Amino acid sequence: MKRNYKVLLLLLLLAFASCSFTTKKFSNPDKDKLLVQIITFVLEQGHYDPMQFDDAFSEELFNDYIEVVDPVKRYFYESDYQDFEKFKLNIDDQLKATDITFFNVVHDRMVKRIAEAKEIYREVLSQPFDYTIDEEFDTDYDNSTFVKTKKEMKDRWRKQLKFSTLSNYDDLMKQEKQAKENDPSYVMKTEAEIEKEAREATLNSIDIYFNDSLDDLKREDWFAIYVNTIVEEFDPHTYYLAPRNKEDFDQRMSGKLEGIGARLQKRMDYIKVVELISGGPAWRSKELDVEDVILKVKQEDEEFPVSIVGMRISDAIKYIKGPKGTKVTLTIKKVDGTIKDITITRDVVELVETYAKSSIVEKEGQKFGVINLPAFYVDFKDYKNVNAAKDVKEEIERLKAEGMEGLVLDLRNNGGGSLPTVVDMAGLFIEDGPIVQVRSTGKAKEVLEDRDKSITWDGPLVILVNEISASASEIMAAAMQDYKRAIIIGSKQTYGKGTVQNVINLNNMLRNNTSGDLGALALTTQKYYRINGGSVQLEGVKSDVKVPGRFSFIEVGEKDKDNPLPYDEIDAATYTPWEKYFDYDATVEKSKSRMANNAQLKLIEENAKWVKSKIDETVYSLNYKTYRAQIEANEAEAKKFEAIADYQNHLDFESTSFEKQLFTQDTTDLKEKRERWHESLSQDVYIEEALNVLEDLKMAYPLKNMAATKANVKN
Repeated sequence: MKRNYKVLLLLLLLAFASCSFTTKKFSNPDKDKLLVQIITFVLEQGHYDPMQFDDAFSEELFNDYIEVVDPVKRYFYESDYQDFEKFKLNIDDQLKATDITFFNVVHDRMVKRIAEAKEIYREVLSQPFDYTIDEEFDTDYDNSTFVKTKKEMKDRWRKQLKFSTLSNYDDLMKQEKQAKENDPSYVMKTEAEIEKEAREATLNSIDIYFNDSLDDLKREDWFAIYVNTIVEEFDPHTYYLAPRNKEDFDQRMSGKLEGIGARLQKRMDYIKVVELISGGPAWRSKELDVEDVILKVKQEDEEFPVSIVGMRISDAIKYIKGPKGTKVTLTIKKVDGTIKDITITRDVVELVETYAKSSIVEKEGQKFGVINLPAFYVDFKDYKNVNAAKDVKEEIERLKAEGMEGLVLDLRNNGGGSLPTVVDMAGLFIEDGPIVQVRSTGKAKEVLEDRDKSITWDGPLVILVNEISASASEIMAAAMQDYKRAIIIGSKQTYGKGTVQNVINLNNMLRNNTSGDLGALALTTQKYYRINGGSVQLEGVKSDVKVPGRFSFIEVGEKDKDNPLPYDEIDAATYTPWEKYFDYDATVEKSKSRMANNAQLKLIEENAKWVKSKIDETVYSLNYKTYRAQIEANEAEAKKFEAIADYQNHLDFESTSFEKQLFTQDTTDLKEKRERWHESLSQDVYIEEALNVLEDLKMAYPLKNMAATKANVKN
């Protein structure tokens, strides 16, 4: 979407230049006001669906900002909130006048309360916790109100710190019991000694958090949080990149990640795993999963872990990342509520690991291909050589050379990527025609088409999706579904992201900027629509064959985010459905019948419901015996679902001949990575059903006519 970005930037620059204000009057001390002025202008002029800066906006921003800066209500008092509340309905007026009084008042109070909190937590942690008392702690902070007195504030901190220390206490207690089992002569520490050691570990963690994270936050960092809260009112995918964050963003886009190979996201007070990089250390460990929460981080040369609960994500990442070859131990909370420590050896993760890869499998005398695509990647500086569509085409040619008679395109957990790339890729499976419709504010819709009449694969096609498949993945699945070109197997619906973003460098908005780096703004500028006229926004793509998955009952989609843009429809494009299957509908019905009676899927669904029930449990006992009993009960319940990981589909997956040649000259553990992937495919019930569907999906002409010769393969 480079062309659209340049047009948008030009229009914004022209409009900005024609405004009555000038930037010369802004000196460095007024950089915050300048940033507010530019941000509000870009939002009003460039956002796909700009909001009105009115009292309703002001009230929503007020509530969200207070929640962002004090999500667990452990800093502000009710009296503070009442002072802030005076601004609830006039923040919009302040923004229009580039007035930042509301921010200043909240910030000054926050600095004061943080200093007080240091005294409180140190006082609390100087006294032993009594784990025989029957009391509870609720981790759903929406159920909490602001406290009125310092006594109440101290008690809130006491419960939070007692809860944090409880896991340390439990870990140490288990270590002592294990040491005694291993050596009967071992003299166990007393409960008092264990309690003290656990409390000291908590003190060490929270000292690091305050000294290295909160104290390191400058005023400009707090202001960046305020600005980001403003822009996120427009939609979940519009966000502000402060100068420091923009550097991290640029580094991430450069193609290398050094660390554990996981993408993380801040959700309330917690750091969650949102993606594992295929082939990376975390992926290879088989112990870290999407939606896991990272609670603590311990370096290999340190005695105690550091709690990252409540930390800024940039600070948390500093603890998790590290040089290649070093080890890091993460304390994670699984989606089912169980807590465990895992140790991962860091490595340099090349983003080439996210590229397309293929495998061949024989079933009932027929050969089928599987292509896994983790992202719709692209290098806009070298589009011809680096893009997902080109790579998928090459993998198809290699699979055809092996005698492939049906293809599975696996888009599960694919969060999307380049729009031009998905248009090119969809064109590999149809003769020509529209792929997706795009609309910008106040402009006629644009229909993006495949104009190349050649078809790379015209045989049976199945696409696998799940609740995490988003954006470009949804465009691909929707287009193939509308053409009736592929059968979509997967979740009830995909993620539901039907918007397009562009990153605007705010420094380009000024000719003579003397105020320093202003950062960038990721801005939602367009919505895209299916060729049938429907949007995937909120609704996602509904699978032809719906099967349960681990995310089936968890709130992970666009509809579960704050401030999503609404669903709507436009006129359909003109297109001709694929007519080369003669039993498309019958195949769908046969698959639905098989899935309804599949014991493995029933167990997966039962597990998904159980996980959701554990997520909904937010109240925990601070009595150690009760707490341990709850953990043991969870672990016992979880054992019934271990059979999910033991499933075998009894299929053997192999690399293509092309890739086997690469193994002989490989220095990057490619063979090991592929063997790991093939092992996971052999335990995959969804892949198994996709291959069943390919067996059932008959063409209106013999499959033999589609076989490619090896001469067509590009080596």
